[in-house]
Amino acid sequence: MKIIFGLGNPADEYGGTRHNVGFAVLDAYAGEKGAQFQPKTKYKALIAETKLAGEKVLLVKPTTYYNLVGESLRTLVDFYKLEPADVLVVHDDLALPFGTLRTRVGGSDAGSNGLKSIIQHGGEASARLRIGITNELRSRMDDVDFVLSKFSANEAKALHDLQPKIAEIIDDFIGGDFDHTTHR
Repeated sequence: MKIIFGLGNPADEYGGTRHNVGFAVLDAYAGEKGAQFQPKTKYKALIAETKLAGEKVLLVKPTTYYNLVGESLRTLVDFYKLEPADVLVVHDDLALPFGTLRTRVGGSDAGSNGLKSIIQHGGEASARLRIGITNELRSRMDDVDFVLSKFSANEAKALHDLQPKIAEIIDDFIGGDFDHTTHR
């Protein structure tokens, strides 16, 4: 079993913001796979379940808000008795230029409160798909205002155009080929 865990904030006001790129990716991926999100209060999340490459996969959008996402992940990992290697965290990254995709296993929180929460709840060795969100506005705004700002129409289109590559990375993770993915 695998968990694809997108970071974001659940309220409608955060839709289309840089901080919610993890949710946007999972929404698009679930749509491609015909999976529907359902509220699962026990896990503090919206979860879409599917089967891919012979493996049960949970697409998870935590409802705890960004800074507490580790609580949701911990309940899922404990219930299903999973290892960190069974989890791919999809999140925005301020250190990367807009549209850049990077993968890694483990690492620091790099100042991300969402990753800090995941690490605090035992997810430090999980795989990560980092999606760059930085653009020329970054130098003119503080971190909070920037990550909570909405993507421009051009950026939203560019993210849409990146979705096949993102889906390929997720598919590789599910299929057990993430080591190869990290070195592309």
